[in-house]
Amino acid sequence: MVQAPIPLDLLPWAMASLPSSPGSEASCDTFAMVAGDASSRRYFRLETSRGSYVVAQAPPDTEKNEAFVAVGELLAMACIAVPDVLAVDYERGYLLLQDLGDRTLLPELNANTVDGYYAQAFELLSKMAVLDISKLDLPDYNAALLTQELERFPVWFAQALLGLSLSAQEQSLLSRFNRLLLDSALEQPQVLVHRDFHSRNMMLLAEGEMALIDFQDAVVGPITYDLVSLLRDCYVRWPGEQVQGWALTCRAQLCAQGHWVGDDESQFVRWFDWMGLQRHIKVLGTFARLHLRDGKPSYLDDLPLVIAYVEEVLEKYAPQQPVFAEFKDWFENTISPRVAQQSWGGKI
Repeated sequence: MVQAPIPLDLLPWAMASLPSSPGSEASCDTFAMVAGDASSRRYFRLETSRGSYVVAQAPPDTEKNEAFVAVGELLAMACIAVPDVLAVDYERGYLLLQDLGDRTLLPELNANTVDGYYAQAFELLSKMAVLDISKLDLPDYNAALLTQELERFPVWFAQALLGLSLSAQEQSLLSRFNRLLLDSALEQPQVLVHRDFHSRNMMLLAEGEMALIDFQDAVVGPITYDLVSLLRDCYVRWPGEQVQGWALTCRAQLCAQGHWVGDDESQFVRWFDWMGLQRHIKVLGTFARLHLRDGKPSYLDDLPLVIAYVEEVLEKYAPQQPVFAEFKDWFENTISPRVAQQSWGGKI
């Protein structure tokens, strides 16, 4: 993918926006791109004589910069570490941010560290679950938005990426299957949902604190959404029994706060599993779209793990749910053979 040139006024704006320091004029040592992501945002590290900062270029026609600032303020008030916004130009989509460093959670996770790190993450989820979000104009993760996400699967994954043409019968199956997932999501308690609460969006700070980034797409939605994003991360996998144990540990913490999280553990686990299924069906379409439309082929390498998650939950619930059984058969007989033909199809 060809990167757009850096706007000529971005660095001068950032230098002029640095926090004031009496008696010394800041000088720029280096200014270089450090990261992009699944959106059109780009991040640059600005090293100056006064310290290091992150500069974000987030085009205002596609990025939710006002939401990023507002949600960040709300999280900070709840003592959740987020990057301080030092300056913002909404018209141009420029933000000057505190530099939280380079330690994302993903490379730090292993069998010895995961329990401790996930315990920290559960604390963040507990804090987010009690936030007063009534004053924020956040979208609801309602049936329309959930359905819109699920529609990426047939359009971008099945048809555009795998070259399938879905019959009316297959489209009817998808509609019935999606309806079960939507009903499960909408019957859950609704809380602040980060929407990408996973190991690439968590930063580990020098003092041992865990910080959140990339929360501009936050919504009001199902209480299990962020939990399943964490525990069935699209970039790292853990044994199923361990995942369920963690999920129930987090449920117990939420119960202790006074939340209703289902009538019993089995209901919560079903919410969790089906929420993950909705998310991963969506992600199949999203990652295919990132490759085909946005020129980001690296996301194809993450598809096999996402498919494995889908197959795991279908296997678990097919004996109980006829529509799941029907979808499982269709997935195995129609989707899986096409996946096996892809260069990325067996890389889990």
